[in-house]
Amino acid sequence: MQPRDIRGLYTALVTPFKDDKVDEKAFAALIEWQIAEGVHGLTPVGTTGESPTLTYEEHRHVIELCVKITAGRVPVMAGGGSNATAEAIEFTQHAQKAGADMVLTVNPYYNKPTQEGLYQHFKAIHDASDIPLIIYNIPARSIVNVTDDTFIRLAELPRIAGIKDATGDLARVSTLRAKVGDRFALLSGEDMTAVGFNAMGGQGCVSVTANVAPKLCAEVQNCCLAGDYSEALDTHEQLVALHTALFVETNPMPVKYALERMGKCSGEIRLPMVAPSEATRRQVDTALKALNLI
Repeated sequence: MQPRDIRGLYTALVTPFKDDKVDEKAFAALIEWQIAEGVHGLTPVGTTGESPTLTYEEHRHVIELCVKITAGRVPVMAGGGSNATAEAIEFTQHAQKAGADMVLTVNPYYNKPTQEGLYQHFKAIHDASDIPLIIYNIPARSIVNVTDDTFIRLAELPRIAGIKDATGDLARVSTLRAKVGDRFALLSGEDMTAVGFNAMGGQGCVSVTANVAPKLCAEVQNCCLAGDYSEALDTHEQLVALHTALFVETNPMPVKYALERMGKCSGEIRLPMVAPSEATRRQVDTALKALNLI
């Protein structure tokens, strides 16, 4: 896929569990519902998909399932990052072989590499594969932030296709566009500021909230793509309480609870994540009821 083709709403899919195993039936039903509700793409095995606690076998299997069930109806942006470069290469090569359209590769976490280390990490993944790569910049989880200068270097590599930026820094869209133009797909990784991100020149969002309200989230992105930011804002404002509730505690704890309340999958989550508090559950319930989701 070319950077200009990577646009709209991508749902950062949860990984449903049943008795501590991947619930394939619930996962398939979730994907079918997402596509029917109008999402533009799917992102399995990211942070929301609990990638840190999936086994390697489960990681690969979930990507294979997503590609198979989606069957080319929407693009699959498979999670494939790691703080170990060799492991990220292995995941990326597997995603390519499985038929994913692109790979989302996160900043190396915990290691705390320098900007040169970040560049060499992503370049090594790029050089070892033939699939478009989306760099997932989320310093709140990874500690390190990929700077504009490093992105400019990375944008020179032919298969570095874009960025999912979860900083919430809207100025970054302008500073990157000023330097890389349309060589790079600019995707928001932060639901609450996605409309502003697009208005500044972004072209989509990899969304957590879309797990729960895919139709409304897709409408927001469709309005942005059409340049109708007044309508996008009106629809976004309907989602503000839900965006807020789903991040009161660490993602994906609240979103899995919400999906359980909606009958989409179990709220089962793996340690060290735990079920959300009673106060959070009440807040999620209130937001779901306001949108007639329960």
